[in-house]
Amino acid sequence: MIEHTSLENVSRETIEQLRQFEALVFKWTKKINLVSSRDASQIWERHIVDSVQVYRISPTMGDWLDIGSGGGFPGIVAAIMAKNSEPDRRFTLVDSDQRKCAFLRTVTRELGLNVKVFAERVEEIEPLGATVISARALDDLNGLLFHVERHLAPNGTAIFPKGASWNKEHQDALSNWSYKLDVIKSQTNPDATILRIKELTRV
Repeated sequence: MIEHTSLENVSRETIEQLRQFEALVFKWTKKINLVSSRDASQIWERHIVDSVQVYRISPTMGDWLDIGSGGGFPGIVAAIMAKNSEPDRRFTLVDSDQRKCAFLRTVTRELGLNVKVFAERVEEIEPLGATVISARALDDLNGLLFHVERHLAPNGTAIFPKGASWNKEHQDALSNWSYKLDVIKSQTNPDATILRIKELTRV
């Protein structure tokens, strides 16, 4: 199950923490539906490995903001990946669902992660000046970029996993935004991509 290149050279300790996280997601999903019932048996493949890809293509160091964090994808996974290699790196996870935030805080405590959780809407918190902003299945690209504009540091990077309709979202977003875009093919889903965005400005 660990054949993906995104998991190459990951330490045994980090893999173990990812497995602990997988077990917590499975346990809590029975109560608060962190992932769909269809995905519950494929948490590792569909969610964790997918989130590792996001971490792998992100800039090193700098504060990380994950919005609409839900079950912790990719924010918790990124924090686990960074725990040993970047121990001072800070992660902020934002979700408006109080129950999901309780889950995120439990994971943070049990795994000893450098994570702060906000149970608020992202547009209501003070601008964070994050070096990296991520979001997964939260909004279309145009909507996400309004949050990026508010919270991204100068020269920061936004990273968004997207499905097959990514190009339509990109074309729609160009009516409001200008940015440098890298399109990275997903290793876990042939129809999916990861969008890496820099130099965001309003048109």
